Amino acid sequence: MIGLAGLMADQNLLGAPASESPSAPVTSLLPRPSHFPAKAKSVIWLFMEGAPSAVDMFDRKTELDKRDGDTTDIQAFFGNPGPLMKSPFSFKQYGECGQWVCDKYTHVAKHVDKMAFIKSCYSESNDHVPAIYQINSGLPRPGFPTAGAWATYGLGSENQNLPGYVVMGNTQGAKGGPHNWGAGFLPSTFQGTLFRSQGAPVLNLNRQPKITKQDQRAQLDLMAKLNDEHMRSYTRDAEFANRMQSFELAFRMQKEATEVVDLSQETKAMQSLYGIDNPASKSFGSKCLMARRLVESGVRFVQVYSDGEWDAHDDLEENHTHHCAATDAPVAGLLSDLEARGLLDSTLVIWGGEFGRMPISQNGKGRDHNPKGFLQWMAGAGIKGGVSHGETDEIGYEAVENPVSVNDLHATILQLLGLDHERLTYFHNGRSYRLTDVAGEVIQQILS
Repeated sequence: MIGLAGLMADQNLLGAPASESPSAPVTSLLPRPSHFPAKAKSVIWLFMEGAPSAVDMFDRKTELDKRDGDTTDIQAFFGNPGPLMKSPFSFKQYGECGQWVCDKYTHVAKHVDKMAFIKSCYSESNDHVPAIYQINSGLPRPGFPTAGAWATYGLGSENQNLPGYVVMGNTQGAKGGPHNWGAGFLPSTFQGTLFRSQGAPVLNLNRQPKITKQDQRAQLDLMAKLNDEHMRSYTRDAEFANRMQSFELAFRMQKEATEVVDLSQETKAMQSLYGIDNPASKSFGSKCLMARRLVESGVRFVQVYSDGEWDAHDDLEENHTHHCAATDAPVAGLLSDLEARGLLDSTLVIWGGEFGRMPISQNGKGRDHNPKGFLQWMAGAGIKGGVSHGETDEIGYEAVENPVSVNDLHATILQLLGLDHERLTYFHNGRSYRLTDVAGEVIQQILS
């Protein structure tokens, strides 16, 4: 059995996507057929790092309003727990679905009939770094492939001149670093590429002024020849082959990547739609507009990190007011733009953080971390708009109705991409791994 496993691994027969063929090796970003017809061709994940509070954004709790100031036995993770605290924001109902939205997210509120609200999410860790690892990779520790890596491993990408998986990070640096968009034990071809929203999209991408395109092409050709001779002696050095492909991709990116991030090609009206003309929302708006340009160019998976952190330990009202101002118009603009271009039918948009926040106060006016109950929403390809799934308890502390794990979220994302989360596997370290590990159920109730 050990010998058979080795032979199968040599031929990419073990752990490769079901649709793999010799013309599209497992390290390639060439497009591959899905397991079944897909609703979504691409994903834009709007990641609200630091954890927004559901009861202060989309999940109004009237019981929390009534019991404001009451003491409970809920304990804060980082000290200074206080009594129950109602939301400092007012709420209104929007759309035909009557979804409650706070008064700081009025642009996004206009799109609630496109969204499916998952109100009963839970995760394992109350600490940012392992929680971000889990929401990205399914496990609360580093070193495992992230959702974007799995998606591109399974499907490849539709544009060979750009990475299949692009990340626009937090301007302050995401907690946990590059592990949040890493490929883990998958070939490094599938890891996320960090783009910047201004200047050169990737550091050290452009040629040095004294080197012509012809000279660079000649260098790469010579290197490819030498590398090919090396590979004949070391045929199992997959990472060496991946590095060779990375050089070629970087060469092709020098023109197209620069054009994709050139937002000056967009009209003033389009930039205004994304809030780029407002200093408060300029940064995140630029990233959202770039995300649209990337999926329009054939990039498979784009993750957009909010700037700073929704980590409201001391003053929730101040923190969330700031982050709502930074993200409200850009998120709404993205949804409007995708819909107007016909891209929302083929693009899955996800919004949410790594966990939620407590219903009790902390340090007087803040809220502590809460992995027991938080909210995500999805919109676009294959999503049934204007619906809610699951509930936390009456004060928003713990998921009690149709709890949704991170594995369930990932299974649903892959399902919309036409991938069976149980069949998308990779053989590593003696076992077949998958994004959802040994769990995960598709949330059928939110699918159209």
